[in-house]
Amino acid sequence: MGSSTRGQVTRAGVGFGSTLAIAISWSLNHSILWACVHGMMSWIYVVYYALTR
Repeated sequence: MGSSTRGQVTRAGVGFGSTLAIAISWSLNHSILWACVHGMMSWIYVVYYALTR
């Protein structure tokens, strides 16, 4: 896998993690502020949510 392909895959994973974190946060809190914070935390929040639910 070339470096440009690896970069595209990494960006897609980060983008998907942020989107997933925002969706989870919005469904729980209905707060734009918390959705933004959790979106910045990305996969960390997704894993936290999975472990605590």
